[in-house]
Amino acid sequence: MTDISTETRSVVIEREIPFPSEKIWRALTQPHLIQEWLMTSDFKPAVDHRFSFNADWGSVDCKVLEVEPNKTLSYSWDAYGLESTVTWTLTPTGTGTHLRMEQSGFRPDQRQAYGGARSGWTQFLGNLEQVLARIE
Repeated sequence: MTDISTETRSVVIEREIPFPSEKIWRALTQPHLIQEWLMTSDFKPAVDHRFSFNADWGSVDCKVLEVEPNKTLSYSWDAYGLESTVTWTLTPTGTGTHLRMEQSGFRPDQRQAYGGARSGWTQFLGNLEQVLARIE
């Protein structure tokens, strides 16, 4: 029998983006660019680096888990009782890059956080595409 309390859900958003993965990688890993589409942070693309995302509503405590330049970026995302992992996967395509964002680790009792993440990440990725269109 499965223990329901240990089952978790993920938010997954995938986009086809008409830019090379190197350009998207910069927007995912350079603090001055991250600030334009997500939040202010002291992010560094180095495994075990601890950093925070800060917004007017509070902050998120994070730790870099995996870095494979232009391919994979993963970090913990802990805030208000939510202990989750955000993983970015970049796959080159004929017309740009397939970008996949997964935030995993939502418990069944975290419906509000899950719903907030679904709408939040959709908005963040829209912002990211605007930043990518603007930067060289």
